[in-house]
Amino acid sequence: MDRHVIRDVSALEALYGSVDARSIEKEIDHLHPVYAAFVRAAPLCILATAGPGGLDASPRGDRAGFVEIGDRKTLLLPDRRGNNRIDSLRNILVDPRVALLFLVPGLGETLRVNGRAEISIDPILLKRFGVAGRPPRSVLVVAIETVFFQCSRALVRADIWNPDKRLPRSALPSTGTILAALSRGEFDGDGYDAALPERVRATLY
Repeated sequence: MDRHVIRDVSALEALYGSVDARSIEKEIDHLHPVYAAFVRAAPLCILATAGPGGLDASPRGDRAGFVEIGDRKTLLLPDRRGNNRIDSLRNILVDPRVALLFLVPGLGETLRVNGRAEISIDPILLKRFGVAGRPPRSVLVVAIETVFFQCSRALVRADIWNPDKRLPRSALPSTGTILAALSRGEFDGDGYDAALPERVRATLY
């Protein structure tokens, strides 16, 4: 089987062919106004990081425009409440390189931003991103290095925005069921599921 594995760039490029010039031209080193529109419209982005423990890709979501534009080379991403694993933040302390993928409901195109992040606890910045008087624990300040849009093919194939394709939550194991299974029944999954909706509502910010 080893002869069927690609192991060098020349073989890879021979397999896929040349890059369309437009795919090169769309990549720039700053947030052009046509790209800024995607950031302002996105209620969800995926944050990718790398560290000594491995790779991490974590969803970040809030009202559209929750990632603010500091300037054409800077993005500000509040770190809202979560599970306190802080895998992404641990990685950033060791390796500041980050990648962001912005998604806008209904659109096939996504926006990709690569750069370097710092974790800020500046009181003024935290207050700026507060919701109902509750500030985030920290804010990621992302220095932009590259920006480009991703074509729609993947999302078109997935048909992800089609409401007819949505699954009811009951179609897959609940969070309580998962935790009970992984703990070999030592965890009260039913109790966890019963309390989850209120707990999520009360701890969004």
